[in-house]
Amino acid sequence: MSIPSPVTSEAPAPKPMRSDGVEARNRLLDAALALFAEHGFSKTSIREIAQAAQANVAAISYYFGDKAGLYRAVFSDPRTNPPVPPEALEGEGVSLEQGLRGMYLSFLEPLKQGHVRQQQYMKLCFREMLEPTGAWQHEIEANIAPAHHALTRTLCRHAGVAEVDDDIHRLAFTLSGLGVMLHVGNDLYAQIRPGLVNTPEALDVYLDRLVSYALVLADAEALRRRAVTPASPHSPVSTSSHAP
Repeated sequence: MSIPSPVTSEAPAPKPMRSDGVEARNRLLDAALALFAEHGFSKTSIREIAQAAQANVAAISYYFGDKAGLYRAVFSDPRTNPPVPPEALEGEGVSLEQGLRGMYLSFLEPLKQGHVRQQQYMKLCFREMLEPTGAWQHEIEANIAPAHHALTRTLCRHAGVAEVDDDIHRLAFTLSGLGVMLHVGNDLYAQIRPGLVNTPEALDVYLDRLVSYALVLADAEALRRRAVTPASPHSPVSTSSHAP
């Protein structure tokens, strides 16, 4: 069995996109997502992708450089994987509530583009974990880990904690997990309570609730710490009440 070459940043850089090429590029991304999710990187050919997208093979080279470049572009497509820059979670003047809202938007907005595409993206992620090319590791290092660490620092400020510890990490993973559930549990929503996620309006309500739930959890951790180690009267821990 052949082992796919690692999908690394050393692959040829894609050429600049033509101003009229957005639709053609997106067709290639959509076709590649469906085929990569179904068959994996090594068993999907650029000819198959071009045919499914009703495009020329040369278009893949033009927009993405090569198959590895297209695979990376599928992973970073903001329609399915909106970035959460660390500054959106801990920038100057960014409150915990604002940071959480930005994080949960990155989970909810793609669902407004269609659940089928998101199911394909999740399938691609799971396949990448089982048949690694390096793309998932790059996603962790370049996007997931920086956002996670930014969230932990914001949670520290909220709880009045000087340094990030295991409990802060646990809280950060728990909060982000609330958003992940919308994607890994998509079939559960569809069977148990589809009305929660099947319209843009329902997803907007879900966003507000997620932010409220997350703030309550963050406040609970701050209160737990204050109960274990009473805060100095000169450095009170500020908490707030957020009704879901």
